Order: sequence, then C-alpha cells, then structure tokens
Amino acid sequence: MAEPRVAVVVPCFEAAELVLDAVRSIREWEPIELVVVDDASTETTALAQLERHGVNVIRRVHNGGPSAARNDGLAATAAPYVLPLDADDLLVPGALAAMADRLDGAPAAAACVGDYEEFGTASAIRAIPDTLDPYRVAFNNDYPITALYRRAALERAGGWRDPLPGTRGYEDWGLWMTLAERGERIVHLGGVAYRRRLHAPGVNAAAQRRHAALYAALRAGHPRLFAELAAHRRASTLPALRRLAYPVLLGDRRLLRGAHLVKPLLDRAGIGTRRA
Repeated sequence: MAEPRVAVVVPCFEAAELVLDAVRSIREWEPIELVVVDDASTETTALAQLERHGVNVIRRVHNGGPSAARNDGLAATAAPYVLPLDADDLLVPGALAAMADRLDGAPAAAACVGDYEEFGTASAIRAIPDTLDPYRVAFNNDYPITALYRRAALERAGGWRDPLPGTRGYEDWGLWMTLAERGERIVHLGGVAYRRRLHAPGVNAAAQRRHAALYAALRAGHPRLFAELAAHRRASTLPALRRLAYPVLLGDRRLLRGAHLVKPLLDRAGIGTRRA
C-alpha cells in the first residue's frame, strides 16, 4: 500500500461524540494518516471508541490548548501534507485528495486552502482568498483554521503558537501571519473543503474579548510583516476601498469593538462571503 500523502490532526477537548462525526467525515479513496490528540478531556468514552476502531489517539496529561495539541499531532505524523481538523468540524468527502493534488502540482506552495461552509447557529459559505495577501492578513484573518499545509513549510514556520503566553487564541491567525511574512504562497481548491460548526455564543468568544491584547502580541511577534506594510498595501489584491477600510475597521478594532459588530457589517458588504 502506498504511503499516505496526507496526515489529519484532530485536536480534541471535551468534544464528546462530535469527534466521532469529525472522524467519520474523512472519506477518501487513498490512505490517510490520522491522529486524534486528546487535550486532557474528562469525558473519554468517544475517544475509547475511536481507539477500539484502530484510530491513533494521543492523550495529553495536561490541557495545553489547540496549539499544543496540533503540534503534538504534527510531531506524531509523517505524511508530507498536514491538515488540522477541529473535533466539531466536518471535512467534505474527497477534499483531502483534491487538495493534495493541488499541492503536488504546485511544489512552491506552502498550503492549499478551500472555502468553507458554516453551519449550526447560522449558515453561510465563507470564501477564502486565492492568494496569501500579507496586507489583508496583517489586519484580519481572512484565512481558514483548516487548510492542507506542506509539512516542510509548517515546520519552518514553527507550527502553531499562542501569540500571548498564557492566553489562548488566534494561533491560526499567527500562523498565517508567519507564512505571509516569509513570503510563502498558497493555492486554492476552487470549492468548499470543510464545514465549520458554529456554537453559541461562539468558541472564540473568550479570545475576541481579549482581541486588543492578542492583536498587539501578533504585531509584536511579526515585526517584518508590519514594517513592510506600505509595500504590501501597494501589492495587495484587495479592491481600493477595502484596502482603505481594513486598517480602520479591523486590526485593533479601535472604532468597532468586538467581532459581534464587525462580522455582520462585513457580511452585509459581501466581505468574506464572496471571493476577492
């Protein structure tokens, strides 16, 4: 049997049976390397069920958050492409092979992204940019949590890191900033890659309440990206009005406090729900 091209890392904390749905959603015609990283959950019935079916489950003794769990999964796998899948999300069948094919055909690309469908408390198709634009990622994370990364690029970037020590959140945004700062390229699947489950009030609510501190830490951690903003602005593929709006409305959000205000405004303007 051929060696797997893709490793799927599923960090899991108190996800109960949702993690079973996440694993069942991985439906491909080729072998997939799968590891579930339990981040010290107290309810482990579903994880034991996965183990009985031969799934590799890594059990962390102490809860370290998504960054630590994903990095443990990265270290425990060997496939050349790596995709993190949150335990409450679902993959589109066949998406992994299609994304791996895109990376096979673009050896200089660090990652393949796809659009994603939100479901749960709301529904929408979120469009992901075709290119990794350093200007837009400096002010807003327009890029997905779940993407297929080239392992070598992911390791060069240092994997996932919490931007503010002792405070979790925005580790995915920090990774995209690092890739952009390094001048990495991405390719697009050309369709929906996964389905992201929305919860109330939202799993990122705590991070959003600490947005100002986390964003300040992201800026401090990516000095080159922000030092070169003028050049990135000139090269950005964003339409002119959005290039003006991003640093005003997004970034540290001094004018609009809280994602519960920003996101509806962007949705009504079609930002994030159509590709640009």
